[in-house]
Amino acid sequence: MAAEATDAAGTTAARTAPTASNALNIATWQYPQNIKRSFQNIARIHPTIKVSRGDGPIVKLHLAEEKLGKLEVAKASITDPALTVRGVMHATNTDAVLVMHNGRVLWEKYNNTMTSLTDHLLMSVSKTLVGSVAGALCDAGLLDVECPVDSYVPALARSGYAGARVRDLLDMRSGIKFSEEYLDPTAEVRLMEEAIGWAPARGAIGPIGMYEFLLTLQAKGPHGGPFEYRSCETDALGWVLESAGGAPMQELLSKYIWSKIGAQQDLVMGVDQFGTGMFDGGFNACLRDLARFGHMYVNGGRALTGKQVLSEDWVAQTLSADPLLAQAFAQSPGDNMMPGGRYRNQIWFPNPATNAAVALGIHGQMIYMDPATKMVAVKLSSWPLPQDASKLFPTIRAFEAVSAYLATK
Repeated sequence: MAAEATDAAGTTAARTAPTASNALNIATWQYPQNIKRSFQNIARIHPTIKVSRGDGPIVKLHLAEEKLGKLEVAKASITDPALTVRGVMHATNTDAVLVMHNGRVLWEKYNNTMTSLTDHLLMSVSKTLVGSVAGALCDAGLLDVECPVDSYVPALARSGYAGARVRDLLDMRSGIKFSEEYLDPTAEVRLMEEAIGWAPARGAIGPIGMYEFLLTLQAKGPHGGPFEYRSCETDALGWVLESAGGAPMQELLSKYIWSKIGAQQDLVMGVDQFGTGMFDGGFNACLRDLARFGHMYVNGGRALTGKQVLSEDWVAQTLSADPLLAQAFAQSPGDNMMPGGRYRNQIWFPNPATNAAVALGIHGQMIYMDPATKMVAVKLSSWPLPQDASKLFPTIRAFEAVSAYLATK
């Protein structure tokens, strides 16, 4: 559902899963043995809404194949095994992977019934899509990130979000109390699934629907403090964006982003029982369209269509190595295992040495975007565990190896 660099925390215990639970439904879809199938069939399990690609032409991706799989991946320690890029992909439950450089596809592979047409659950890569809508609304003069969230959604004044700025949501620096412990059934991240009907309700029925659930959240500290990864931030942000933009998310995302990148397919958004988007982790897309989307961030906001989708200013401030963000990241109450990293506008920056932007989702979803080399790499996966450092960090290092190689071309 949500994904972050607590994706980096490396849990070792799986969610309890009865062995005879291979049917896909709201109770079983996240069982380790079902991830491969469920992530490619979300519309069969949960309610969804289409985000239109518009009526513009599809941007064709040209193939210029390179032998990237044999590249060696840097070892994190002397005890790490020597791996190639292909070896990392093989060892990390890869459903599909694509590397694009200057708009040309250099490497594209599919596994586990995936094809170029298959929609795959993005988990928290979804957050970067929503953050991009925020950028587009700022560019259009419809959103001010320094304004309090309750100036856009007055109902949020009755919650722990009272007084938080839109900027606090974008950078996950509110003071809201929300646990992202995926393997704890009592954590808010799991209670939210129950509230929106994406998991069976246990015991007494609590809040129903995404927005009612958000109103129950309370603050545990001041807003604008340390970075702490919380999926609810993106859901509250989505509510603010719908108010600022005067339309539901599926219309905003289509109008400002998806219809401008030359996508080959509609985006699919998972929703709650009232049709409200599951903004923090419910989007589904095909591999190539994610590459088309990621190209904006390595090309100053300009899509492969030639359209300026996000302003150069928004992309530049997203990519800027702001020391205050690094400080807030370092003060995080959790160990993100990314020393010197930062988080900005719903995007991770795990390695200050490369400054690559990374959209992350649990169970191994990733868009790696390096403006220095104009490389975009997309990986869709089906890790049995939500978080696994032994899979996350080798994947990042593999894409760093590819980018370093392309820098010499």
